[in-house]
Amino acid sequence: MSTAHDFAARSLDGRHVPLSEFAGRVMLIVNTASRCGLTPQYAGLEALYREHRDRGFVVLGFPCNQFAAQEPGSAEQIGAFCQKNYGVSFPMFEKIEVNGENAHPLWRWLKASAPGAFGSERIKWNFTKFLVNREGAVVQRYAPTTKPEDLAGDVEALLGGKG
Repeated sequence: MSTAHDFAARSLDGRHVPLSEFAGRVMLIVNTASRCGLTPQYAGLEALYREHRDRGFVVLGFPCNQFAAQEPGSAEQIGAFCQKNYGVSFPMFEKIEVNGENAHPLWRWLKASAPGAFGSERIKWNFTKFLVNREGAVVQRYAPTTKPEDLAGDVEALLGGKG
């Protein structure tokens, strides 16, 4: 069986990043967009990251333009937007597809590991979130409308309680 650590992606600056770099950490993997009604979730994701990063937690953002073309920018534009508007300091990756035949392999695995409502593997919208434990297994899939602050308890549980 695969784990999240078996995959790799390109960072916004074009660097090849094996997700094994995050082995031993709890990961929240999210498909993001800069022009979505849910875009303000970047603030909550950043707050969650800053609160727990010293205990082994990381948010991984994957921009995607598959939903109403809400992420049309280049890697440079996406990075500048996230930094300027939300102070994003967690790792961001190059724009990917999460559905269809060109879906990134990581996202194919995430969807198969934690199907959504009624067993659907399809990502329905921006800001779908997957919580992954320290061993690289998917623990939970969250709907786009689930606010990052609502995940704090689940993150705490995987990190081993209050620190």
